[in-house]
Amino acid sequence: MKIGILLKQVPDTETKIKINTDGKGIDENGIRWIMNPYDELAIEEALRIKDKTQCEVVVISAGPARTIEAIRQALAMGSDRGIHIETKTSFTDPAITSILLANAAKKESFDLIFSGKQSVDNDCGQVHIGVAEKLGWPHISPVEKFSFVDEKKITAQRPVSGGTKEIIECDMPVVIGCEKGLNEPRYASLPGIMKAKSKPVETLKAEDLLNGENEILSILKQELPPERKPGKIIEGEPEVAAENLVKILREQAKVI
Repeated sequence: MKIGILLKQVPDTETKIKINTDGKGIDENGIRWIMNPYDELAIEEALRIKDKTQCEVVVISAGPARTIEAIRQALAMGSDRGIHIETKTSFTDPAITSILLANAAKKESFDLIFSGKQSVDNDCGQVHIGVAEKLGWPHISPVEKFSFVDEKKITAQRPVSGGTKEIIECDMPVVIGCEKGLNEPRYASLPGIMKAKSKPVETLKAEDLLNGENEILSILKQELPPERKPGKIIEGEPEVAAENLVKILREQAKVI
């Protein structure tokens, strides 16, 4: 069995984001880049299968040169090899990213592909679905439980509205979008980190995989949310504070 992982490198959620001078992207200077947390779930699920069976786990990621850092992290966790689709910048068009990843995946003949259900930067949740569409595979997302029925069939559980759970049985190959609660990702061990340095990472050129496709989505403008007005603290005894709160809501906020 061969399992593919779709991986994205994203800014640390604790990083203070600044907008570029052209207003169409972020200033990458000073940003700490991390592996997308949802993709860590995908890696862990694949590695749990690898721990029990004879299978190969291959990580695919598209992005600039820094993306290799995230691939090496995945290799340190236990993945076997990586594929880096080299781009000049991070694509903002999920359709183009899907084409890149799908065309790279076609070269590998995967039996199963895991991905995070979304990335924590753009939060679009479209790329793994686009990859499934380009491959002609079914997809299930977001998945919080996963297991094999047999060598050619899996079962997955996902949440739906109102707390209901949906259990789906599906033939492989299939793309799985991983949700929180599916597992607890492992930490890379020191031996794993050392071994990752010598594991193979193949580099592919984005232009060789796009087949003439161009981005159809463009960013017109990006801006930070406006600063919120400072809040007010209403002091005093409860009865007096309640009266003052009602007065503020009626006369200043005009919501009652």
